[in-house]
Amino acid sequence: MSTQANITVFDGAATPVSHTLVPIENRVLNDGTQFALWREQLSTLPVEAQIRIEMRKRKLSSGVVETRTRVIVPVMESISGQNAAGYTAAPKVAYEDARETVTFQHPRSTAASKNICYQLSRNLANNIATTVPAILAGPEYELEVQQMMPT
Repeated sequence: MSTQANITVFDGAATPVSHTLVPIENRVLNDGTQFALWREQLSTLPVEAQIRIEMRKRKLSSGVVETRTRVIVPVMESISGQNAAGYTAAPKVAYEDARETVTFQHPRSTAASKNICYQLSRNLANNIATTVPAILAGPEYELEVQQMMPT
């Protein structure tokens, strides 16, 4: 991954909606973990209510490389009306749903073995039981298989 670019992804709603997440942050944390953050930029929602994607990569003391990809979907609370004075509270985040993928790659891992593990996991998640071409692109693939963080 050469530069941290926008990520466009569709949700799993009954009528799929496209979400474009823009690069927000890219830095090295105090413990040496590389960290990248993307977030939707919708003017109709507060920042804390925006869908986010976080990626992390760090080398453990054993030499194993750990990668993490986390998708966070905030859910807004429902506004039930106004009080006796006519005031309606601003909506806020009720909770967040999140999914995190974690990989551990030995220093002796090969691109082929990492790709097989990645593709098996994707096929399992998508309930694929037939032969499909391997996915060899995308920010999560680049992190998990190629160990490349955005710059």
